[in-house]
Amino acid sequence: MRTLVFAAFALLGLAGSALADPLSTVSSVQVTLGAELAKKAADDYGVRDVDRLASELQADVQRELHRTGVLAGGRVELTLIDVRPNRPTFKQLGDRPGLSYESFGTGGLAIEGRAISVDGDVTPIRYTWYETDIHDSRIGGTWADAQHGIDRFVFQLGRGKVYARR
Repeated sequence: MRTLVFAAFALLGLAGSALADPLSTVSSVQVTLGAELAKKAADDYGVRDVDRLASELQADVQRELHRTGVLAGGRVELTLIDVRPNRPTFKQLGDRPGLSYESFGTGGLAIEGRAISVDGDVTPIRYTWYETDIHDSRIGGTWADAQHGIDRFVFQLGRGKVYARR
């Protein structure tokens, strides 16, 4: 009798979890670099640093959309248009011997793209965030403001607030 009751609860649990799951997670999140940013990365910032930011953006968007269920089954295509570091990058320090890591300024980023729903509806995405106050810049790392901008973007995208922002 106990086995039968346990089996019934197990089946109900499996059926309940199947019904509770959202449609599916976002099928793909693609992040590319804009042409000007790719050139700036190769010439000035360093490709490795900018590629790491693009990978972080992709992973964070994927995780947040999976967690919230926004755009379930859809696709997100983003282009990292611009990034600005708070401190000199590794490549900049190597290229300019007199430059110091003690130098700091304000940073940020700009993102454009589109969200494509399961139905094929395309919604433009545009997000820009640059720090305006230098006060906290001295305590952050090289990409602190850009990473903060990514966090803000991902939070708002996960709640559907970045769509069609112009």
